[in-house]
Amino acid sequence: MQAPHADEKAALFGRYKISAYDEMFGSEGAPRAHYAPLFDRLVDMGSAEIERRHKVADLTMRHQGITFTVYGRDQGVERIIPFDPIPRLVSSSEWDRIQRGLTQRVRALNLFIRDVYHNRSIFRDRVIPAELVFGASGYRRDCVGLRVPKDIYIHVSGIDLIRDDRGDYLVLEDNCRTPSGVSYVLKNRQVMKQLFPLLFEEYNVRPVDDYTDKLLSVLRHIAPDGCDEPSVAVLTPGMYNSAYYEHSFLARQMGVDLVEGRDLVLDRGQIFRRTTRGLQRVDVIYRRLDDEFLDPLAFRPDSVLGVAGLMGAYRAGNIGLANGLGTGMADDKGIYPFVPDIIRYYLNEEAILGNVETFRPTIASHKQHILANLENLVVKAVDGSGGYGMLIGPASTREQREDFARKIEDNPRGFIAQPTIQLSRHPTFVDGRLDGRHVDLRPFVLYGEEIFVLPGGLTRVALPEGSLVVNSSQGGGTKDTWVLHDAPSSSFSPSRVASAHDGSL
Repeated sequence: MQAPHADEKAALFGRYKISAYDEMFGSEGAPRAHYAPLFDRLVDMGSAEIERRHKVADLTMRHQGITFTVYGRDQGVERIIPFDPIPRLVSSSEWDRIQRGLTQRVRALNLFIRDVYHNRSIFRDRVIPAELVFGASGYRRDCVGLRVPKDIYIHVSGIDLIRDDRGDYLVLEDNCRTPSGVSYVLKNRQVMKQLFPLLFEEYNVRPVDDYTDKLLSVLRHIAPDGCDEPSVAVLTPGMYNSAYYEHSFLARQMGVDLVEGRDLVLDRGQIFRRTTRGLQRVDVIYRRLDDEFLDPLAFRPDSVLGVAGLMGAYRAGNIGLANGLGTGMADDKGIYPFVPDIIRYYLNEEAILGNVETFRPTIASHKQHILANLENLVVKAVDGSGGYGMLIGPASTREQREDFARKIEDNPRGFIAQPTIQLSRHPTFVDGRLDGRHVDLRPFVLYGEEIFVLPGGLTRVALPEGSLVVNSSQGGGTKDTWVLHDAPSSSFSPSRVASAHDGSL
């Protein structure tokens, strides 16, 4: 007769299969050392109790209105983001490398942006083709020669990481314009503390609660000279934007105003907010809309989301703007393959975090390889986001591949291709059991007086079986990410943990 613990394990992990790189289990099926206490606790709880807490989490998010917007869906635009209650754990040694790699990458990308808009030495030294940068949709000629506060362009970034089949972390994308998702990191942590208070205490988890304080410090750091108590505002496109919840959440947590373009006005070269008590000066704007919508006088004349004359105030040094204008060229996936060269050029260092192998259709041999192997590759539009404009070869139809082949032939600069990498998998609660689902990780990086990497980030999980698309707009969900300190909590009982499982599945 099986012990009750073994019965619970069979019920909870009965259909679990190890494939790709598994975050919780080693190749032989035993939990990795830092996951062993979590494995033990989950088996002790059983599926019924995990299900109950999962429902509590879902209700909490519904009541608090933790939402995102999906465009083009018949059932409505606003949805609750799916949340999985099984946390992802990152060991201290893993995080140390991630943190160093992200700090290095953001510093180099910032130097690259500054150089492109000023000295352009990287072009003279033929490290990266100038036409590639000038052809990026995020490149802004208006920013040439424009000095920005403290020479910092990338104040907030979200760098997407994946693991390959060996478990090595690789950078998948750089998000340096208006990266979203940090509000879900903070809310996920609040919910997890309520769901698993004892487990959270047992693990020595690094906190994330001070993110908004550090963000506010970064924003104040880039205020115009002479502002002792700078006024900060979060500029949102409005309530119909997919990340509106995040905009309002961050403004509320920082204790600053949430404004739309119609709330702001240019007067005597400075930006003011309309209030019932008259105009009040704004010194720093954390903008959550793209460059082309910021100022109808400088960019798109049909934009009703921005502020007429904002570019002039920015150029005059009368307003701090985060992120800086023109940072979008660092997001361009055509630039992405050159980031290791950019790091080497500006920092004289090798990249700590590698890139995914990338093929560029602008190179004849690369294009030939892409067109001959579309069924095995992931093809991405260089300015795409949110999982849109992408072909996943193994899951595509013949018609889709033919369509992308035509697009690549017509516009080689507009696409890149990468091998289909089986993202690492993590136990995820599905239909009353734990099953493996593919995940990625988006850590958030702040750049002010120093560079700060939020310990953890947004773990996104592809909920449909076999899916590699983790974006919430494509059916993905989220997990809390626990970065662990070196030493375990004193409440750990190693002997109890060791006796709780037999190391098999």
